[in-house]
Amino acid sequence: MALFFCQIIEPFGGEKAYTEQRSIFNSPIFMQEKKFNIAVLIDGDNAQAKLIKEILEEVSKYGKATIRRIYGDWTTPQMNSWKDVINQYSFNPIQKFAYTTGKNSTDSSLIIDAMDILHSSSVDGFCIVSSDSDYTGLAKRIREEGMFVMGIGRRITPQAFVQSCEIFTFAENLGEEEEEKKPEKSSTRKNVLPAETPKKSSQPQVDLRLIDRAFEISSDEEEEIHIAKIGASLRKIDPSFDPRSYGYRNLTELFRSLDKYVVVRNEVNGLNYPLVKLK
Repeated sequence: MALFFCQIIEPFGGEKAYTEQRSIFNSPIFMQEKKFNIAVLIDGDNAQAKLIKEILEEVSKYGKATIRRIYGDWTTPQMNSWKDVINQYSFNPIQKFAYTTGKNSTDSSLIIDAMDILHSSSVDGFCIVSSDSDYTGLAKRIREEGMFVMGIGRRITPQAFVQSCEIFTFAENLGEEEEEKKPEKSSTRKNVLPAETPKKSSQPQVDLRLIDRAFEISSDEEEEIHIAKIGASLRKIDPSFDPRSYGYRNLTELFRSLDKYVVVRNEVNGLNYPLVKLK
């Protein structure tokens, strides 16, 4: 049974892995046995159409996006970028006219729909795509019902909204910066190298106190701990924790870069379930 749980959270799974049934949403094995349906609700005024593919890929780590809706005033020019992708990725456009000039009513429409979906029991979780703090109350309400709720938004997203979600993924980690590479010309290769250096310096430093605390919570007096269990503890402490924020593809790579810890290969039936221990 322990082997099954280890597959739950690489890269990062639910907040209550190892203890609650709903944590199993991140397991590909579980997905075959039970469909974990997620409603993806996008605030078109506060999200980027160019990331739609990456958003769906991120959601697919935790379940199947059965309900897909994009909210906004589709009569305005700023929604034009969404028109090319709604059919390609099977999203339903929800029209919401602004009641007053300069003020949209997208958030209220999305919230009302979310509550209808919540009480219909047609999904097992929600993904709210926005950087707007107006959805903080909605995320709290969904969480209070014992349902999974994740958010996707930019780093400017207020902490109140971030902390109200079980998992919050920053849009910058989904490839948002790729468009910055556009200006580079193929005149010389030397221009490419300087362009990459600022990115590394802009990456935040890993908070070792957070890592140590998660390791301590997960240890249960064990010397070696499954990295999946540490990932769950990190998400409990900080829903927005993501190795990609620090330039690592996954949690295993992050731990390998830390002098204080050792990643131990733990191969079972041809699969690797990494363990972590102190040096």
